[in-house]
Amino acid sequence: MILADIFQLWNSAWPAGVTMLSLGSGFAVVLLIASVKLKVEVDPKIEQIHEALPNIDCGACGFAGCSQYAKAVSANPELLGNCAPGGPETAEIIAGILNLQISNSGPSEKPIIHCRGHKNDKTVYGQYQGIQSCTAANALANVQACKFGCLSFGDCTRACKFDALHTVDGLATVDYEKCTGCGACSRTCPRHLIEMVPFGCEKMMTVACSSKETGKSTRGMCKVGCIGCGLCVKKSEQFRVEDNLAHLDYVKYAPNEETETAINKCPTKVIIYVGKTAQPVNSIS
Repeated sequence: MILADIFQLWNSAWPAGVTMLSLGSGFAVVLLIASVKLKVEVDPKIEQIHEALPNIDCGACGFAGCSQYAKAVSANPELLGNCAPGGPETAEIIAGILNLQISNSGPSEKPIIHCRGHKNDKTVYGQYQGIQSCTAANALANVQACKFGCLSFGDCTRACKFDALHTVDGLATVDYEKCTGCGACSRTCPRHLIEMVPFGCEKMMTVACSSKETGKSTRGMCKVGCIGCGLCVKKSEQFRVEDNLAHLDYVKYAPNEETETAINKCPTKVIIYVGKTAQPVNSIS
């Protein structure tokens, strides 16, 4: 009786099994043919370019990732050199892949923090209790007295994929030994304190302030802010004062005796050196 039931079950089930097996095999054949017919051929040059890139998808090149940039630069060689983390070395490799010759594109850009107010230098109104983010804090009017200064909640440090930015004593600080110049920090700062500038020298001079308040107001908010006195302009034509703030022309910057005099005569010591060989600037106690 049991054997008869099994035999009857087998007779009713095997056609369905055969049908499913046939359908599965048919679909497999169709997918195989489609994969061959619809296969997108990848230009070997694009693959070589992609291998030459850092593959960190930082977006410094203006594209979503390294694969997109590899395709773009292969089609448009004018984009050559847009990979800041890869630097000139990567640009030369890509140029070789594309059978191009590149000329010196000038100094690479690095970030400069236009603020030097450490924790003890800045006047604050009270303990901020909100979201620990510069973007969130910047939406409030009374986080600290200076509305131009570094908020020090680390948006830029979190944006950096190279561990080249740290908050030191209440101030965003660049580690130029690790910095690749990708520009992520500059794009993140809600107060636009971080400027990408061409480093024509290993050690660059800068005005580490962004305040456009009057000199009297700045003194009341920060011990190390620019007061727009114009003394640097009198000492060197490479400086100018605009909106109560001293500026240095980084493109034309060339260290000389005049710029050295300007940095030494600055009454608030807001003109400093930054870069790999620059001495760290401490808070004024």
